[in-house]
Amino acid sequence: MSGAAKKKKWFENVKMPHTYVILITILVIMTILTHIIPAGQYQRVEDPVSGTTVVVPDSFEFVDIEAPGFFDIFLALQRGYVDAADIMFLIIFAYGFVYMLVKNGTMDAALGTLVRLVGKKIQLMMIPITMIVLGLLSSTMGIFEEVYGLFPVFVGIAVALGYDMVVGGAIVYLGVAIGYASGTFNPYTVGIAQDVAGVPLYSGLGLRIAVLIAFELLAILYIMHYARKVKADPTKSVMYGVETDFAQRKSLEELTGARMNTRQKLCLLLFLGTLCGLLYGITQAGWGINEIAAMFLMMMIFVGIVSGYSATEICKTFIESTKSMVSSMLIVGFTRGILLIMKDGMISDTIVYYLVNLLSGASKYVSAYGMLILQNIIKFFITGSSSQATITMPIMAPTAELIGLSKQIAVLAYQFGNGFAEMFWPTSCALGCGLMGVPINKWYKFVTPLFGLVLVLEFVFMTIAVAIGYC
Repeated sequence: MSGAAKKKKWFENVKMPHTYVILITILVIMTILTHIIPAGQYQRVEDPVSGTTVVVPDSFEFVDIEAPGFFDIFLALQRGYVDAADIMFLIIFAYGFVYMLVKNGTMDAALGTLVRLVGKKIQLMMIPITMIVLGLLSSTMGIFEEVYGLFPVFVGIAVALGYDMVVGGAIVYLGVAIGYASGTFNPYTVGIAQDVAGVPLYSGLGLRIAVLIAFELLAILYIMHYARKVKADPTKSVMYGVETDFAQRKSLEELTGARMNTRQKLCLLLFLGTLCGLLYGITQAGWGINEIAAMFLMMMIFVGIVSGYSATEICKTFIESTKSMVSSMLIVGFTRGILLIMKDGMISDTIVYYLVNLLSGASKYVSAYGMLILQNIIKFFITGSSSQATITMPIMAPTAELIGLSKQIAVLAYQFGNGFAEMFWPTSCALGCGLMGVPINKWYKFVTPLFGLVLVLEFVFMTIAVAIGYC
């Protein structure tokens, strides 16, 4: 057996710790770091042009606070659940809506109809077409949270097609994450970062289009390779041996014979109407998490009524759907607790301050790579894309100029570090894992090789940017 084959076999057989073990370990480590890393903060002011709160460069100062203690670890979890209540209930209501459609047979009948119309080519078409559409929407309009309701839908479809839950979840999650990171016209990433950095809005579009194409193609090929492997041999799935609610879904052959009755056709119209309503609410009515969650709850009840369920049956079906989502809710609370500990210890700004100081005196290429690495690291501590832009760009942009790099390259480093790390750091990807119902340890087994390839591609594009004087 070759060395490469041995390494591959070792990686496939490695056993990851339980999801909660990973998150508790991170929580404890962050608490310890609040006693090692001194608390500090930058001054923040409101940008009169964009209206966003930005960091004042060279304003960092250390502050004297009491670091979180042992009891605060457990208190952070309680506070995390309260703080993340909107996301947690969005998960419950979104899944309850889709579960109702699965329970009454609408999703199976709709998929069976689609298979009869398109044929088995759907197995080849679903992954690239869905990911391209989601990538374009995310890259241009900044859509991300809006696709939360699609996770259980595509998980169910993927299992029915003979794949596993990871394939269905990855189609949605990686599709939007990569589009969001490329940010051709994304107002929440590139828009804010360029505005704060003082770069012409949406300039440098050509390279970002190339980034979108390259990274989406990489993710599509990676997922298709994994999907074919799982379909050929289910034991190759990272979810093999894990009991799930989707394990007993109908096969593709069984779905082909499914016919839609009148009630199911009406429910399908409600499903499509829900997606259109969400798109309108988000783009035109300024909806947030609460409105999206309320929409899913309302439409779940409407679907139950159209299905002919009594009020009691609707309630029982909803309660039944929540049983499988408890674990996902707990993951969200754990993750938010980690962020609260870092916030209480005031170490995020200190970490940014120390990391940026490492760039002083470095060459152009080394500095560009350094900014890329730093933004990836900072993503662990600052999960919000807008927050990371407003905190790092006032520091990174002038730093880049002092080194001899363009501010546009600093924005590109932010894009890569903020966007693509979304798929890997537990403080970011735990929510996605919860939505798709995949344990975070299983997600890591799937996504780690891809993230390694993504990092390589990031360095390639940073090299190109420096070489061409990207501006």
